[in-house]
Amino acid sequence: MTTRPATLGPEYFENMYSASPDPWGFTSRWYEERKYAISAALLPARRYRNAFEAGCSIGVFTALLAPRCDRLLACDLSSVAVTAAAERTAGHPGTRVQRRVLPAEWPEHEGAFDLVVLSEVLYYFGGADLERMLGLAVGALSPGGTLLAVHWRHPVAEYPRGGEEVHRALAERTGLTRLVDHREPDFLAEVYLRGPAAPSVAETEGLV
Repeated sequence: MTTRPATLGPEYFENMYSASPDPWGFTSRWYEERKYAISAALLPARRYRNAFEAGCSIGVFTALLAPRCDRLLACDLSSVAVTAAAERTAGHPGTRVQRRVLPAEWPEHEGAFDLVVLSEVLYYFGGADLERMLGLAVGALSPGGTLLAVHWRHPVAEYPRGGEEVHRALAERTGLTRLVDHREPDFLAEVYLRGPAAPSVAETEGLV
């Protein structure tokens, strides 16, 4: 019987950031810059009232989200990453960056979110932690709220799960309707809305 790897803990990420301040090349690779631009463009609303980004790393995508959010809480389990993300978003007073270990420290007292971002984070959760994360994320969404999930499709030996697997698990959650399904050889990006229907952007603006 094959034992699934456990959730990757803080020590894995602290080791990564000790070796490099930007271990995944978020600030230097065109792949990442393009992926973030696509991810931001997929969000159906121009602005969000209360947003949460899980696993923000050094805050490159956080800095793109911040101008579109009245309030944005971002978190990571690496203290090095949190410091970098806080510095990168210091010009946005509505943005906070905190060190949290998820799912145990999910921000349950922050009210409902109209945007939850799960970008390059779900495949780090092993065992029952993935289902717990998905349950918390869906449960935290306000009616009509947006959930953005983006993940690398290629296998990574040390990750408990793959990108395809976590997106299948997300698709099986009840209470969500998929609005966007963007697939490339390298990554998946999906947008779900909380509720039984997912109106298009044109519909929300009264164009159709």
